[in-house]
Amino acid sequence: MTPFIPTDPLLDAPTLRCELDADGIALLTINRPERRNAIDTPTMHALAALLPRLADDARLRALIITGAGTEAFCSGGDLNDFSERLTAEQGAAMVTLMGDALLLLERLPVPVIAAINGYALGGGSELALACDLRVIDERAQLGFVHLRRGLIPGWGGGQRLLRAVGYARALELLLLAEPLDAESLVELGLVVDVTPPGEALTGAFALARSAARHDRAAVAASHAASRAAPAV
Repeated sequence: MTPFIPTDPLLDAPTLRCELDADGIALLTINRPERRNAIDTPTMHALAALLPRLADDARLRALIITGAGTEAFCSGGDLNDFSERLTAEQGAAMVTLMGDALLLLERLPVPVIAAINGYALGGGSELALACDLRVIDERAQLGFVHLRRGLIPGWGGGQRLLRAVGYARALELLLLAEPLDAESLVELGLVVDVTPPGEALTGAFALARSAARHDRAAVAASHAASRAAPAV
């Protein structure tokens, strides 16, 4: 395991934890393993409240996002929770809330790294694509499987996928609605590293610690320039 000694608990909600270490690396963990780390309404609100704090924290040098346990990074939105809570108006507000949160995530002035330690499906794939870099366990899968449930990506994931792989390939992946294995994700350029079983977080920390060694302002400028560049 990668040594991580938190010095400051930035958030300790029932379903979302965020801790910062002395090197300025924050670890954000979706903590709902019993639901394959599906994101429910309280988790969305906790994430939306946390991100502005992270953006303003001068200590932050990198952010890693992962899921608790070994089965899932994030299996998407918690449809059981949504069906019990949401009217059409509330559903639209939820889509806006999470979409805006992921915009804040990708605009953080530090590298954001997804440590994909298990399934990243539906909304979980959208969360992963809102990160700058993705490291994946060789056993894990990522998939835009929304159409299987009669849904479309509502948190900006379709647009991010288009920017990442181009129009035709993005539409193909959305229409197929199939999970992709690590090898396929490498071929598509959607992940930067594939790790042995159980080592995705270790790989993510290696990237984060490399970024943390450099001048924060220079890293932020590189990050902003890369985000502003047109898709190839």
